Amino acid sequence: MDKKVSDKKERLLAALDQGMVMIHLDARRPGVLVPASLRGEAHLRLNLSYRFEPPDLTVGEWGVRSTLSFSGSRFTVAVPWSALFAIASHVTKEFWMYPEEMPPELLQQPPVASASVSRPPPPAPVPVAAERPRAFLREVQAERTDEPESRPEVAPPPPPPEGGPPDEPQPPRRGHLRLVK
Repeated sequence: MDKKVSDKKERLLAALDQGMVMIHLDARRPGVLVPASLRGEAHLRLNLSYRFEPPDLTVGEWGVRSTLSFSGSRFTVAVPWSALFAIASHVTKEFWMYPEEMPPELLQQPPVASASVSRPPPPAPVPVAAERPRAFLREVQAERTDEPESRPEVAPPPPPPEGGPPDEPQPPRRGHLRLVK
């Protein structure tokens, strides 16, 4: 086994020992076995874990095999090492990338500058935003028409202008949801 494959295998196994892992792969590569609807994906992400049912995850010399669920249907996937270009641990938040294995359309290569042209300084790193607070929905009770004694006094609506349409009954108001941040 060459050094690159050995490194991918060791990193994947170490990350799987910690918990769930996401692998990034080019589903168009030879040997990749995924559902037909995903075979044309240049950047397919799959979550792997020893705790998935059935527990048949295998990491070997050839690559990775596991039965995963896609839209409620089980499918046994096979991913050769040559198709895998990144590994991300959901637990430790570590991320390993293998740019030489990435599909060309995913690489954003800057234009090659000649030796006489100086390069601008690299952009400042973008700070990672803190996790957004979660929004919670709660039901807000509206006026109820079935409990007239608990309703506050409300002035009757003004009469329609002369020659206007007769009063049309209004549908009862219902409760609604309000976003509370």
